[in-house]
This record gives sequence, structure tokens and C-alpha cells, in this order.
Amino acid sequence: LNEHKHKELVSCVGWTAADELYSCSDDHQILKWNPLTSETSRVVRLPEDIYPTDFHWFPRNVGGKRPSHSETFVLTSSDGRFHLISRLGRVEKSVEAHHGAALAGRWNYEGTALVTVGEDGQVKIWSKSGMLRSTLAQQGCPVYSVAWAPDSEKVLFPAGKQLIIKPLQPSAKVLQWKAHDGVILKTDWNSVNDLIVSAGEDCKYKVWDSFGRLLYNSQPQEYPVTSISWAGDGQFFAVGSFDTLRLCDKTGWCYSLEKPQTGSIWNISWSLDGTQLAGACGNGHVLFAHVVEQRWDWRNLELTLTKRRTMRVHNVLNDAVDSLEFRDRVIKASLNYGYLVVATSLQCYVFSTKNWNTPLIFDLKEGTVSLILQAERHFLLVDGVGLYLYSYEGRLISSPKYPGLRTDTLNSQTVSLSSDTLAIKDKADDKVIYIFEALSGKPLGDGKPLSSSSEIVEIALDQKGLTNERKIAFIDKNRDLYITSVKRFGKEQKIVNIGTMVHTLAWNDDSNILCGIQDTRLTVWYYPNVVYVDKDLLPKTLYEKDASELSRNPQIVGFVGNEITLRRADGSLLHLHIPPYPAILHGHVRASRWDSAVRLCRFVK
Repeated sequence: LNEHKHKELVSCVGWTAADELYSCSDDHQILKWNPLTSETSRVVRLPEDIYPTDFHWFPRNVGGKRPSHSETFVLTSSDGRFHLISRLGRVEKSVEAHHGAALAGRWNYEGTALVTVGEDGQVKIWSKSGMLRSTLAQQGCPVYSVAWAPDSEKVLFPAGKQLIIKPLQPSAKVLQWKAHDGVILKTDWNSVNDLIVSAGEDCKYKVWDSFGRLLYNSQPQEYPVTSISWAGDGQFFAVGSFDTLRLCDKTGWCYSLEKPQTGSIWNISWSLDGTQLAGACGNGHVLFAHVVEQRWDWRNLELTLTKRRTMRVHNVLNDAVDSLEFRDRVIKASLNYGYLVVATSLQCYVFSTKNWNTPLIFDLKEGTVSLILQAERHFLLVDGVGLYLYSYEGRLISSPKYPGLRTDTLNSQTVSLSSDTLAIKDKADDKVIYIFEALSGKPLGDGKPLSSSSEIVEIALDQKGLTNERKIAFIDKNRDLYITSVKRFGKEQKIVNIGTMVHTLAWNDDSNILCGIQDTRLTVWYYPNVVYVDKDLLPKTLYEKDASELSRNPQIVGFVGNEITLRRADGSLLHLHIPPYPAILHGHVRASRWDSAVRLCRFVK
């Protein structure tokens, strides 16, 4: 869309509903864009003395109900004020906030507070109506950007070359570290994966975890990096600088690089469903980009999202190619257990991999699905309001709830689904796992959640076997791996440690075999339940493989059959094979074919 609608530099952009974009510019206009119909209309012309610097919509999914004033946004401007403006363009309130320009303003996730930062180095917290609550920090240099922590208890802001995380509680400890060799221009903190990205005048962008550890450090770019922004679900982030737009994975490597001739990209905003982004460009353009070419693999099938509404299915055994068309744009998809589940903006499609011609289609209540998880008999959809469990026939089985549930922070590390159980790691208290029966949606057993002694990072349920023997494995923040059974019969639960320094884990889809990466080794636990029989037998059931050539921080993408798929830190996929015999043995034991099992053991010795 290369029509010059703004005369001057565009400073900031922001999405409302799925298909409306508002942009503000130094020519004092606020415009509204509709990328589907390519229509543009002027919302309001601001007074001549207001030069906008940053802009943020009021968060809309507060507690599931839509509040009356969700249609407002905050606009900070170069005269040191911030303005609360309604959707139709009426300026409802203007507040003197800073000496010099107010450089950025952000609502917290609940919509109860607002933070602004300015050239005077002050970080101020305001109430929803625009009354000053506190001055959080006073720096000696301008603060160019600001972001809220996922729990809205802390604020992240850059000061010169330092990054600072400051809690709202006055007595709590402040975290501060030197992050770049130049002034830091933009930061963003994602609510789903809890990671931080920063961009600076040293021409680099970096990814950090919330303790300030460096996870990724980019090569120096040609120009200073002027904007950086996470997609809502935390899988990608986008980086903008002069004539450059990059799409990067959350581990830092770059998917694609575009060179639009637009001057510097000052601000990037993702739509709520994470399928498209808009950039505010220095020459008055507004840039629209869509994420395509996502891929899903399962056994012998390979799927690619070729356009926004088209998927290509490639069967590598007989080279057959099918094309799937959808009515609306595809937001999320998942391929596993012989089914493909696709969520578009209004409907959900379920395909069986045996027949691509007759999908099952049902309508969705909310438009924005943020996560799809599959198990053998059913699948889970997570949207902005709740969790829904559907059978593959499209019937709603249950909708589990617990007090304080925030669905916008759930991801595949913190939710796990098996054929009869659902486990969710709580966001408010990181030491607790809620466990539900899948068919009824009620909490399992006596209704008390499973609690651990330290904060939990990642959870996973095993997929096979009896419900009474269902096991859950989890990694805590010291990177220790524990296993425990889900059912508790009154007695205190035994949580057993079965590994240390584990970075990532996955259960096999077909038998209860667990794999994980420990330090530089790939470890496979052939029979984790052995710890309940005799702990000394555990080392004999391990299979270890040196994985030092995998570089730092590889992630396990899938464990199907006897093939483990890993993604290395540079983004390449690696397939590793493990011996097939333990899986065959598990199958024999499940079907009580003991003769065959003994014969297999003798054959393998």
C-alpha cells in the first residue's frame, strides 16, 4: 500500500480489532486503515503543537468482558504531555507529564495503570483516569522505551546503555545490567514466553530472559535498529531499521529479511492474532506485512502455508500434493496424531490425514485462537476468553476453569494435554500445576493442585497407558527434571528427581519414553516409571548420545516414533534416531504379549 497519505514521518501505529490500523504522524493527522479493503480515512487532525511520539490501545481482553472504555488509546507527544483519545478521535484528557518530550506510554495487561517515560529521565505510573500515582525512577538520561512485565508488577526500561527492571514495590530489588554498546532505543517484553528483546544504536538486537541472561546476540546490522516488537503469542519478533524489516524466531535466528524503500521503520505493531504487522516509516508510508511460509511436519506429511488462506500438503512417500483453501486467513494450525486442526479468524477446520476433501467445520466464538494442542482422542483450543476441549468430531467436551486463569499467557511449555488429562502451570504462582480430567473439565482427585518446592518452567504429560498411572514430568528453574504421578490417593505425593541440567523435554507420542537435552548430551529415559520400582535401576534404562555439535540451547520440536526432531540455535532442523527396540517392547507389554517381549529381549541381548 504505497500511497502517501501522511505528508511527514509516521511515528507510531497500532491495531484495534483484527483489521483496523490507526497511524499517527508528524503532520498532526491520525488515520484509520483497513488493509482488507485498502480504504483509508482520517480520524482526527490534532492541534498544531502536538507531535506524536508513541501510541498504545487500551488492552481489550480484561477479564473476558469488554469494558466500556476499551475504545480509547494513549498518545504521548513531544510537548511532554500524554493524551487519552477515544476511538472516534475526541481528546478526552491531556495531562502534563514530563519536562521535554514524553517518549513512550504503555498500559499494563489488566488496564489498571499506565506508565510513561520522557526526555527528563523520569518513569511515572498513572492511574487509568490519568492521575499520577508515583514516580518510579529518575534517570540522568532520556528513557526512550518502556514495557510491562507479564504479571504487571515490574517495569522494564532502558537508560543509556543499561537495561533496568524495576518492581513497583519500593523495597524490592532492582535488576540492572549493561546490555548494549550504544544507546538502547527500543525494548519489548513478551507475556507468553517471558523473554525480553532490546535494540540499540550499536546496530544490534539481543534476546534476554527475565533474569537478564543473554540468550541471543545478533551480528551488527548496517544501520541502528530503530524498532523491535514481539508477536502476541511469543513465537516471533520483528526488527526494523533503515530500509530493513526482519522476522526472527524467539530464539533469535532470522526467518526472512525484507528491504522496503521506506526510510527508517520507527515503530512496529502486530495485530492481535499475530498474522500480520504494520510498520511506521520515515517517509510517510505505512507498511503492511504478512507472515507466510510456516511449516508443519508429521511422519510422511509436510504442510506449508503458501498464502494467507492457502495450505499445500505434500506427502513425501508418493509425492502427492494437495491444496487446501480457507475462507478466512489462517491464524494457527497443528498437525499430529493423524489429524490437522486449523483455526482461521472465524472457524475451526478438522481434517483427517486420510481424506483431505471433507473437513469438519465449526464456528469459533472469539476470533483469536492463541494455542492448539492435540492428543490422541481430542484437541484443546485456547483463545482470549477460555480453554475449550473438542473431540475430533467437533463436539465440545469440556471447558476447564480455575480462579485467576489468564489465557493470554499460556503456551506449549505451560499447558500439556494427554488422552484423559489436562495440566496447566499457573501464572500467578509458578510453583503450582493445575490438573483436570479431560472429559468432565473438573479438577482431578481431591481438587488440590500439584505443588513443587521451586518455580516450574516447563511441564509435559505422558501419552499412553492407564489413567491411574498417568505421569507428569516437569523442569524447575534450577533445570532439574522431576517426575510424579498425576493421581493421588490421600497419601503425600512422591516427586522424584530423575535428571539435572535439562533444557528441554518431550514425551514420545506412541509409548512412555521421555527425551531431553542435558548439558551437551541428548538423554532418552526408556522407562521413567522404574524410579517407583527401584531407583538404582534408573541409570540402566538411559540412552545417551553426545550432542555437543548441536551448539547452544537446542529445542526439541517433536518425538514421533523413534525419531527426535531438534531445532538448533541457528534455526536449522536436525533429525536424530534412537534404537527402535524399547518402543516395540512397550507395545508388547501393553498388549500383554509377554512371550514376544522376552524373545525380543533375547534377540537384542
